Amino acid sequence: MAAPDRSGGVPRGPAARRRYRPIAEINVTPLVDVMLVLLIVFMVTAPLLSVGVPLDLPKTQAARLTGNDEPLVVSIDAAGKIYFQNRLVEPEKMVERLRAIAAEDPERRVFVRGDKGLSYGVVMSVMGQISTAGIQRLSLMANLPEGAP
Repeated sequence: MAAPDRSGGVPRGPAARRRYRPIAEINVTPLVDVMLVLLIVFMVTAPLLSVGVPLDLPKTQAARLTGNDEPLVVSIDAAGKIYFQNRLVEPEKMVERLRAIAAEDPERRVFVRGDKGLSYGVVMSVMGQISTAGIQRLSLMANLPEGAP
């Protein structure tokens, strides 16, 4: 009967030195996995950061606006009709007028008034048309609640 090997099955001697060498390679698989996850996260979140119409909304305690030029007001009634300076206009005509105004004064502010019964999509559509006309400063108008200072 042979004596049991107490070495635990690990070869010793010159044969062990040849077979077991330290691995000098970098395992890049975890790095690639993390980079792919980050890439996907940035690809998903980047479009969400730039969606929407840039607005310059007034604060509740805002001071009165000063300026010599007449404010431009675009109103939308409950039926969805668009009024430019209290005159009924077609959306294409409004865009043409605003393009001419934006070419003359790019810092001109336009106030948008919408009936509270309108859907959000109608107001956003009109604001998008105003933005494509070259107007960069849009403000939404609203009434202050009763009892507000």
